[in-house]
Amino acid sequence: MPLPRLAIIGRPNVGKSSLFNRLAGRRISIVDPTPGVTRDRVTTILELNPPPDRSDEEPRFVEIMDTGGYGIYAAEGGQIDDAGKDLALLTPDIEAQIYKAAHDAELILFVIDARDGVMPLDERVAKLIRTAGLSQKVVPIANKVDDPSWDADGFEAAALGFGQPLLVSATSGYGSKRLLETVWERLEKSNAGEQPEVPEVRFAIVGRRNAGKSSLVNTLAGEPRVIVSEIAGTTRDAVDVRFEIDGKVLVAIDTAGVRKRKSWADDVEFYSNARTDNAIERADVCVLLLDATEKCSQIEKRLASQLEEKYKPTVIAVNKWDLVSGKLSPKDYTEYLTQEFPGLEFAPIVFISAKDASGMKELLGMIANLDQQTKHREGTGRINNAVREILEARGPSSALGTRAKVFYVAQIDVRPPTIAMVVNKPDLFKGTYERYFKNQLREHLPFSEVPIKLIFSERKREERRH
Repeated sequence: MPLPRLAIIGRPNVGKSSLFNRLAGRRISIVDPTPGVTRDRVTTILELNPPPDRSDEEPRFVEIMDTGGYGIYAAEGGQIDDAGKDLALLTPDIEAQIYKAAHDAELILFVIDARDGVMPLDERVAKLIRTAGLSQKVVPIANKVDDPSWDADGFEAAALGFGQPLLVSATSGYGSKRLLETVWERLEKSNAGEQPEVPEVRFAIVGRRNAGKSSLVNTLAGEPRVIVSEIAGTTRDAVDVRFEIDGKVLVAIDTAGVRKRKSWADDVEFYSNARTDNAIERADVCVLLLDATEKCSQIEKRLASQLEEKYKPTVIAVNKWDLVSGKLSPKDYTEYLTQEFPGLEFAPIVFISAKDASGMKELLGMIANLDQQTKHREGTGRINNAVREILEARGPSSALGTRAKVFYVAQIDVRPPTIAMVVNKPDLFKGTYERYFKNQLREHLPFSEVPIKLIFSERKREERRH
């Protein structure tokens, strides 16, 4: 049963993202004075504890949705992206996402800025809600009421016709308790959300701007969850999209397109890149998305290095293959990628088209396979046999003729598979031999397409005496 949904809507810069983060209990949406920072529907799952007088009841779960500011670029006017395209072109897409969120939601938190009072754009949003027949869903919120001295200003929101507003401050937390109790009360018992299923796999899609990340997420989810546009940098936040395939719950994380640090335009882009880094950290598997019509740049190489350094299982997905099919062969392109990303030479490669949905089954299969590999725990006996065979075939060389000895080896962790080895000279296993050793372990053990972490330690002097 799907979770009930709670949509946060309103004009730009009334504090929707701050309120979203307050409810979530952590920073998810980017908060910045710049209007138009949020564009897509950013979602997370909120656990609602019962009010004190109903403490015997079970917690309820609700999916909360942060949305873009209604009328943002039309209201601001004259905003141009770094490629010279008018950002007002995004307005219909942003407003379509807001409209979709409002229709899908059981409750709508309609937020105004108490300090500004009711503005013409607030009235326009209110009219759209009434015209759509959604008035019964609305909980009016007067934000930026930091203390009771602002209460009178906040009550002005009652003029919008949705009843007495809740007075809150997303930044200080004033009024948050009453807001959560109201959400609890307004959720019908029959619609109370149960504990959501834990996703089978959480995967992040990373790449340069306009590689097709948002198109891929929408294709996988089966609906337009994130805005797709020719305007570079459309996605700002890292957007988690839950979807179900063959009874399995998956989460795709759409991330902001990465570009060179010196090209960052403002604080928003800094935070967008920080969100991408965080998405990589919390993902079980990463998809490095390439544009088949473009050569690999330093951006992709930097991302590949980052994925390698963080030991992230990675699928290299070559998008827009339909545009070059017949001009390039998969074999030649695979050899090209091996040269471009030597640190990911073991990563599987899939050729896809997000536009016509080709290659989706193969991509999801690879993601599931990598997740199984990276969380597999191998027995010590098999690992010992593998290490012995590798060393017998080719041991590390030493200028002093020292022979490598392994006293103990075992897998001590998963995600990534981590193998600890007690040896006589750890330095013998460093450098090019470590890379060779990892590749050999992949051939001998069920970790053929995922990073392996090795921890070498020297045998203590006391141990040598026994």
